[in-house]
Amino acid sequence: MTSSKYLIFDAGPIINFAMNGMLPILEKLKKEFKGEFLITKEVKREIIDYPLTIKKYELEAMQIKDLFDRNIIKHADITPEQVDLLREKREEIMSVANSLFHSNKEEIHLLDKGECATLALSSILKEPSVIVIDERTARMLCENPENLRKLMEKKLHVPIKARREDYGFFKKFSIIRSTELAMIACKKDLFDIKDPMIFEAVLYGLKYKGCSISETEINEVKKCKKLQQMG
Repeated sequence: MTSSKYLIFDAGPIINFAMNGMLPILEKLKKEFKGEFLITKEVKREIIDYPLTIKKYELEAMQIKDLFDRNIIKHADITPEQVDLLREKREEIMSVANSLFHSNKEEIHLLDKGECATLALSSILKEPSVIVIDERTARMLCENPENLRKLMEKKLHVPIKARREDYGFFKKFSIIRSTELAMIACKKDLFDIKDPMIFEAVLYGLKYKGCSISETEINEVKKCKKLQQMG
């Protein structure tokens, strides 16, 4: 994270932090990060503009909006030409992603506009960037699309074919999850709660609010942390 100038957030991780009462941790992380926390206009609509119109989500939207108003999270400072390029890249990414897999001659929808806009922003920025995204499909698409194909084939119980020549299209994107940010926060001792179980509680809190992290991964992280403490 420290080698990147930008962290670009999809909607999911910010909503997850909000639902777990961890937006103050996000602000503390921003102070530690020598760069910007960015969101696209599509993500802002999803986490602020639309939720502000729904009583059920209004409080969390207000809390997120406060971060936006104080530039903790912000839109990228890009030129009108880059805005046009962003739209083009968004549509290109959406087209490639949603034609990558097909079953019975039907294409399988993988990514929505918001996720594609987040990836597109990363592709047009000149400085290094990391994308924060909790949704498993997008992460696997970038990290191991063939494993994603196998997973979907198992889930849907039908043979799935792929345009394997497009697998490399997504390798340029660097992905982390909200759980990785939480790990950094724990390492930097940013949580006010000093209970030794806070680390595990945070990981499970994020998992059950939408971050795709398995029990096996959580146990491996806990084991590594325990070994570090012993060392």
